[in-house]
Amino acid sequence: MRFKIPIIQGLSKTNSFPLEQNVIFVGNNISSKVEVGGIPEIIKIVNTLKTQTVSEYNQVIAHCKELFKKKTQDYGTAWRILRLPSITDQIFIKAQRIRSIQEKGNQKVNDPIVDEFVGIINYCLIALIQISYQNDSRLEIPYSEFEPLYDKWAEDTRSLLENKNHDYGEAWRDMRVSSMTDIILMKLYRVKQIEDNQGMTVVSEGIEANYQDMINYAVFCLIKLNYHV
Repeated sequence: MRFKIPIIQGLSKTNSFPLEQNVIFVGNNISSKVEVGGIPEIIKIVNTLKTQTVSEYNQVIAHCKELFKKKTQDYGTAWRILRLPSITDQIFIKAQRIRSIQEKGNQKVNDPIVDEFVGIINYCLIALIQISYQNDSRLEIPYSEFEPLYDKWAEDTRSLLENKNHDYGEAWRDMRVSSMTDIILMKLYRVKQIEDNQGMTVVSEGIEANYQDMINYAVFCLIKLNYHV
């Protein structure tokens, strides 16, 4: 007797298997054997994958933060001179370079695309920090002072990811890096339009939410590219 395991949100599609095997593949890497009707075991596997995502997410952000700290030691907070549209354009340049390399299949400048995704994350966090300091005119701010803001925005953005994962499952694990690059670019075009409208929206999310979405998609790309390892 043969059967097909039903498709469950957050679980990958499978082929048919003999009844006695009952194999379910989860995400890209985790697999488990469960009994027919073993819903508690399936829930356990899904929860394990969620925990894995949070762990991988934290590792990526830790790498990004360490680089951000070192660049602050080298350059100070020179980014404070940038207005939000300028930061948006910096992110756009990085996302456009990634897409160009993906389409051409090669690159002439030996800067790996993982560095561009890291740059997208840090520039998005810079934008969010700038919003927090919008009434502060100082150009030089000690790292120890704005570090809590970096952590706060990173944690808030991860919480947003966890809430969306609750609704959508781990669907991003089945997405291509190229598709997520396109989504980042789409978000950038939205932000540019909002900026051109002086920050006003009718029914859409504001600039902050779009920056956070770009952070999350860039983190997903880095996880799929094994940057967290």
